[in-house]
Amino acid sequence: MFPANFGYVAPRSLQEALELLDKHGEDAKLLAGGHSLIPAMKLRLARPGCLIDLGRLPGLGGARIEGDSLAIGALTVHADVASSELVRRRLPGLAEAASLIGDVQVRNRGTIGGSVAHADPAADFPVILTALNASFVLVSPSGSRAVSAEDFFVDFYTTALAANEVLTEIRVPLPSPGAGTSYAKLPHPASGYVVVSAGALVIRQPSGLCASVRVAIGGLGSVPFRARATEAALQGQQLAPEIIAAAAAKAAEGADPDDDVYAGADYKRHMATVYARKAIEAAASNKR
Repeated sequence: MFPANFGYVAPRSLQEALELLDKHGEDAKLLAGGHSLIPAMKLRLARPGCLIDLGRLPGLGGARIEGDSLAIGALTVHADVASSELVRRRLPGLAEAASLIGDVQVRNRGTIGGSVAHADPAADFPVILTALNASFVLVSPSGSRAVSAEDFFVDFYTTALAANEVLTEIRVPLPSPGAGTSYAKLPHPASGYVVVSAGALVIRQPSGLCASVRVAIGGLGSVPFRARATEAALQGQQLAPEIIAAAAAKAAEGADPDDDVYAGADYKRHMATVYARKAIEAAASNKR
């Protein structure tokens, strides 16, 4: 398998990358880790005229606290998200999701920014980042803007990124004391891609009641699915196992999954309830 002919440039600054995007327009593709784009090019599902390699851009890696958010550079590889002491301590569900992606090679080469920009509905990061109410910083020649995860993911492999924008950073609000985060996944046994997954953010009141909760499900559609019926059922309730189970049973309400080669729609709905329960129980017991 060989890709069609293409040009290649490796800018040394974000400004240069933006100028190249402006020059080449929709004929250009941004290259980060390459674990999604390169296979698509080999199959000729993608035929960019020019690859703009972001790998040498400074300042787009690592995690840091910025105000009340955790900021993660878009070029941070999955393995670094998984092993970051800061991420593991403040957002363990995000570190857990990163540790479950692909295999060792993918985790050490693929980037968090590349994953979310590719918007594969079978990816891990979109689900947990939706549950955590993350936003994405997009930079263009005219300035920057932040787009919430729920507005960023539009459809299969489609995002709110404009043709002249570069995703530079992921920002995740730091949960308040008493919060827990978790991610649970049913992977396809051969590829490791998501069949069904669930991400959860649970915040307890001092009394132990559920102050707020966000649950996102992967595998039920073209974008992460907010399990709002589950969230509503948990609001203000004790986080006892039977209450969590009853709420998780509503996780697929409103979803319309398709049958595919991995699983039938009914199976996906059922597994959504199973993995929502796993994620919520883990988050509820994982207070930070």
